[in-house]
Amino acid sequence: MADIRIHRDHHLGLAQAREISQAWAAQVETKFAMACRILQGETSDSVEFSRSGVKGRLIVTADHFELQASLGFLLGAFKSRIEGEVERELDLLLARTKPAKGPQSG
Repeated sequence: MADIRIHRDHHLGLAQAREISQAWAAQVETKFAMACRILQGETSDSVEFSRSGVKGRLIVTADHFELQASLGFLLGAFKSRIEGEVERELDLLLARTKPAKGPQSG
């Protein structure tokens, strides 16, 4: 199995980070046929995603995103390409969002 780990710091606060994670989940559901489940918490959210050969989680907090995914044998051969695509999508969503003003609250 191949593992992907992506970490992105941000200054958006939980409310805006939550919006980005929901947009990201919608994108991967459409683009990669992933099944996503969003679990909202008080101080962080978790987006669990899966499809044949892929299983992972995106942790969303007021100041960072942490993505961890495991690729099965067949998709493991494409780890670099998949990782690059996921990084690009997340970075694009972050670039389109302006940081929250005031205290970092959600």
